[in-house]
Amino acid sequence: MKRAVILILLCLLVVVVWRAGLSDWLTLEAVKAAQAELQAEVQARPLASLGVFSSLYVLVTALSIPGAALMTLLAGALFGWGLGVVTVLFSATLGALIAMMLARYLLRDWLGQRYRDAMDRVNMQIEKEGASYLLTLRLVPVFPFFLVNLLMGLTKMPWSRYAFVSAVGMAPGTMVYVNAGQQLATIDSLESVMAPELLAALILLAVLPWISKWLLVRWSRFKLYRAFPRPTQFDYDVTVIGAGSGGLVAALIANTLKAKVALVESGEMGGDCLNTGCVPSKALLARAGVASTVHRAAQFGVEASDVSIDFETVMRQVHSAIATIAPNDSEARYRALGVDVFKAEGQLVSPFEIEAGQARFTSRAVILATGASPILPALATTLSVPILTSNDLWSLSACPARLMVVGGGAIGAEMAQAFQRLGSQVTLVEALPRLVSREEPEVSALLAQSLEADGIQVLCNASLRGMSAQGGLQVVSTQEGERSWSIEVDAVLFALGRAPDVPGQTMEALSLALGAGGRIEVNDYLQTNYPNIYAVGDVTGQYQLTHAASHMAWTAAVNALFGDLYRLKIDFSLMPSCIYTSPEIARVGATRAELDALNQPYEVTRFELSDLDRAITEGVSDGFVQVLTPPRSDRLLGVTIVAPHAGEMLSEFVLAMRWGLGLNKILATIHAYPTWSEANKRVAGQWRQKAKPEWALRLLARYHKWRRG
Repeated sequence: MKRAVILILLCLLVVVVWRAGLSDWLTLEAVKAAQAELQAEVQARPLASLGVFSSLYVLVTALSIPGAALMTLLAGALFGWGLGVVTVLFSATLGALIAMMLARYLLRDWLGQRYRDAMDRVNMQIEKEGASYLLTLRLVPVFPFFLVNLLMGLTKMPWSRYAFVSAVGMAPGTMVYVNAGQQLATIDSLESVMAPELLAALILLAVLPWISKWLLVRWSRFKLYRAFPRPTQFDYDVTVIGAGSGGLVAALIANTLKAKVALVESGEMGGDCLNTGCVPSKALLARAGVASTVHRAAQFGVEASDVSIDFETVMRQVHSAIATIAPNDSEARYRALGVDVFKAEGQLVSPFEIEAGQARFTSRAVILATGASPILPALATTLSVPILTSNDLWSLSACPARLMVVGGGAIGAEMAQAFQRLGSQVTLVEALPRLVSREEPEVSALLAQSLEADGIQVLCNASLRGMSAQGGLQVVSTQEGERSWSIEVDAVLFALGRAPDVPGQTMEALSLALGAGGRIEVNDYLQTNYPNIYAVGDVTGQYQLTHAASHMAWTAAVNALFGDLYRLKIDFSLMPSCIYTSPEIARVGATRAELDALNQPYEVTRFELSDLDRAITEGVSDGFVQVLTPPRSDRLLGVTIVAPHAGEMLSEFVLAMRWGLGLNKILATIHAYPTWSEANKRVAGQWRQKAKPEWALRLLARYHKWRRG
């Protein structure tokens, strides 16, 4: 309301100033007619005249009233070149700054709430190259400066940088106009001030930073590639090294776009997801879920006695699931599609040359999709019990009677619950204060409660220190003063994350730029420091998720083929994630902690599953759907779901956020009853209830009373 009032007052001020006759003064004819009188006034009262002129210039600029160019000419006629330039630059910069700050105060928050993703992308670009953009616009006098003030006010450019760059950018044009103003009597029109040659020179000056930047990039590329002769012909358009989720999608996209593609893989086709990750873990979790349901059968009035678990059969079925899906990722399928598959270790010997076993060939572009491997701490080598990771636990033929899982992230929590339900006594050790620490605190609490209900011993703020004197594993807790105890186990599963697999020989040949944790650095287009070499998936360390790798692979494949003509930027703003414990945990967008870190205001709306009919019929009482929205807006900033089938429920919110649909649209969508996804509509209804316009409802009540007579 305050902003609306200020905007109305500003509009009224513009109207008043205009109607007061300023429009009659701000014409070339009027200024020329009054030139002698104004010059006499300046000679009689120079300081007062200078102050009045400067104030009027600031007013015209701040209110975006046409006439700044004419006043710049007048400054030359009244004050001469030196004082005229200084006066105009000071007044124009101050007026532009006021206009920019007004636009920022009145419009930026409103637009930021409605178009957050777009504004975030704009601000990221402004942070990188905002000064260059502003300088380019300011150097060309024909560009409407009031638009510059408005547009820059909507960004997060610091006001001090804005003022400095504006002054520098306006200086050349100001000098030209002030100089011309010294011969005001001979000027027939404003257009005659800026000769075509002079305008061309200013445009050249404006684009000079971009030309310089382009030349610097070309020089850097020349230095980078000069040690590697570029082939005159290439064997392939794209070579993909790694046949996991990212590599397979990249090869498929490039092949579909009729490129000649080579795919290099030394291990199993399908990579981690098919062989040691998503597929086997979800197959194991499904069977563990059945075991849990059978054990809880009495809660549903079903008697199930003499329950036993054949772990060897369970693992055989897990491998059967892998074998059923494997043909989709197989060497035979990709060869049939026309992709040349090399079953060998792939290394780059130059930016354009690949070595795959005995084969050596050239490629115009390369996509690295070499994945990641489980992290094993040095401590693991000192333990006298079997050591497992997510890579090798699938070779187990018997379920460990006592299992310690080290790491309380997604993999650790999932495997701890699966093995507990399949017969192990599991101890879960997490060094941080809570499990799955990237999620909301309530999510961590619900997950810990669920795992403990299954019989798992959950130890947070704890770490494994090695073998104890008693022959077990020494675990130290720091939650309430340091204390330690010995736990006897039959195996240890380390789930401490995954480290990128960067090809060693490639690094020796090319020195690819690496980031934290040894990940390959990529830009917004997924290029490494060698522009024709791209990287996707786990090796980049950004999102170690199968669907993230596929998303990156699609972007990289398009850029590798068409980057000289058209490039796609990678967009991670709406990357959904799901933890497949019981209950499932699914999220897209921001958490409260992330919004707090950005100082972004938000409202929380939560619907508890205990009020959902479908949950009641299936005996589920724990879980919720939580949405974060800007104050007084239905736009979604983040969604967290804790529920059975949370991953499936999340898709509706991902779709809504991707296409700018708010909670009102979800509320207006018919959901089948009774379903789990009805919770999505219920949380939208709760938001609507909180946001209902009380004043409108009071008017409706009076209207209905009036109609009743």
